[in-house]
Amino acid sequence: MSSSKPDMTTTAGRIEDLRNRLEEAQAPVGQDAIDAVHEAGGATARERVLQLVDDGTFVETDALAKHRVEAYKMDKSKPSTDGVVTGYGLIDGRRVCVFSQDPTIFDGQIGEVYADKILKIYDLATKTGVPLIGIYDSTGPRWKEGIVTAHMQAQILRAATRASGLIPQIAVVAGDAAALAAVTAPLADITVMAEGASLHVTSPDIVSKVSAAETTAAELGGSAVHANETGLAQLTAATDADAVELARAVVSYLPLNNKATSPLGAEAAAADTDLDTFIPDDDNQPYDVADIIGAVTDGDFLELSPGFAASVVTGFAHVGGRAVGVVATQPSVLAGCLTRGAARKAARFIRTCDAFNLPIVQFVDSPGFVPSVEEERSGAAAGAAALAYAFAEAQVGTITVVTRKAFGPAYALLGSKGLGADLVFAWPTAQIALADATTAAEAIGTDEAAYAEENLNPYVATERGLVDAVIEPSATRARVLEGLRLLERKVAYPAQKKHGNIPL
Repeated sequence: MSSSKPDMTTTAGRIEDLRNRLEEAQAPVGQDAIDAVHEAGGATARERVLQLVDDGTFVETDALAKHRVEAYKMDKSKPSTDGVVTGYGLIDGRRVCVFSQDPTIFDGQIGEVYADKILKIYDLATKTGVPLIGIYDSTGPRWKEGIVTAHMQAQILRAATRASGLIPQIAVVAGDAAALAAVTAPLADITVMAEGASLHVTSPDIVSKVSAAETTAAELGGSAVHANETGLAQLTAATDADAVELARAVVSYLPLNNKATSPLGAEAAAADTDLDTFIPDDDNQPYDVADIIGAVTDGDFLELSPGFAASVVTGFAHVGGRAVGVVATQPSVLAGCLTRGAARKAARFIRTCDAFNLPIVQFVDSPGFVPSVEEERSGAAAGAAALAYAFAEAQVGTITVVTRKAFGPAYALLGSKGLGADLVFAWPTAQIALADATTAAEAIGTDEAAYAEENLNPYVATERGLVDAVIEPSATRARVLEGLRLLERKVAYPAQKKHGNIPL
């Protein structure tokens, strides 16, 4: 900033004054604070935004906003931006809106003006129909501003809820997100967490005091907790910079809004996997479904929540350049059995895809739900109902490929014709039946071998129109691609209602 005071009676002086103010907003609390962030191995709120968007495209809004509070000597410190950087820019040439919380200002605490800036960027993103990326690093309410901060945070929660299903929302948890600030991030469609970041409603100090046991932010809600236990973090990264890069990658798979079509790019080569010889002759031998996904898609599968409920695999990919959502059971984990967590993971992802016009491709090899007391008591039935609801409600094109086992509940819940799948293909290795041979033969009172020969194949279901075609595995990519091209023309007219009541 210039040491001399601009002459405010001239146009040149007023322009210089503006430049001085904007320069101050680049480092609202001084260079020392920026240096401290760098020494700790992190990036500033502004640097995160500039990394997120294409070079030279960021347009900042409300850079000169300041709080208006005088209580508790707040008027002695009124830094520009008030603790959050907001604006819009481009990611790979596509418009997005963004906010990035700044922990160097009032410890990242949210005040009235701060919240109002976020509300304005939500409004801008929603009415222009572009994705919103929020970078979270806030310890909660600004205590000195009182209850109005909770009121403003409630408005942010309402804005996020209203934007849900209209525009993609991506949350990047780059630091400590606490209190009501932690509640907004799970409303996003995709949440990315950096290692060392945390997300928790109650502070560790209060939890330690009430429980009489010491705890930390990482133990309450670190990236490992939310990636592997709660499933809240679909993606994790080693650093905040890596987390921002992941957010850029996610945007590439998503349309701008709920009215836009699935993104279409250049077709890439699929993995060179011989699917005709891929399925083991031993029905109980596991394999990695990722190999099938790689051979059918363009080889750019971005898996979500890999550490949570891993018997179901979810993620984004392209097929022939078309962005799709992939749901698959994983035979190498619990033999592909469903659990409550796996069912809810799949249901949430299916609803995300359906909200933003991403066709869904499913690969099925599952004997059903894990048979255990723990699973039943944890709410397996509710999880199954949520999965059924999500798929039955979906209006996007849906293609199912049964590769091996599809028994009973697994058959019905995982993209069956009865649930609304548009196209169902089966490999010759598929076994579509109510149960495995041992269980079914015992229930019927017949010979196990005879039951297996007559029923554990794809042809009984095909004869009844439950499978559209039995195909050679090597033809799967071609069939899926042609199916996706056909389903671009799909038109659905849902019943007029406020909303259904999915079992949450």
